[in-house]
Amino acid sequence: MISGTLTFIEGGLSPDGPLAGDGYFLALKWSNPDASATSLKVGLVPSASGMDLVECIDDLDRNGVFKITDPATQVLKIVSSCTGHKTTQIFKLTGITFDNGGV
Repeated sequence: MISGTLTFIEGGLSPDGPLAGDGYFLALKWSNPDASATSLKVGLVPSASGMDLVECIDDLDRNGVFKITDPATQVLKIVSSCTGHKTTQIFKLTGITFDNGGV
């Protein structure tokens, strides 16, 4: 489970795209995938912007920023794949609170 308190950011983190608009944002860093992995997909389910998981195998800094709308219903999903094998990790966000006492 992921926990912490998120602060409201007016206007979002970007003028357009999934990090645009008022909201609460979570920055995370994940560890390197298994050396045999050929794919590493990361994302929120459901996503605030309707995005699918994003391929991150070549993302060397292993950082991600996510717009959290409802920690009770959203989860962070990480899917690592290699030939003939897939590992899925689900991290609940129920430990997240909003600084104004929201959801």
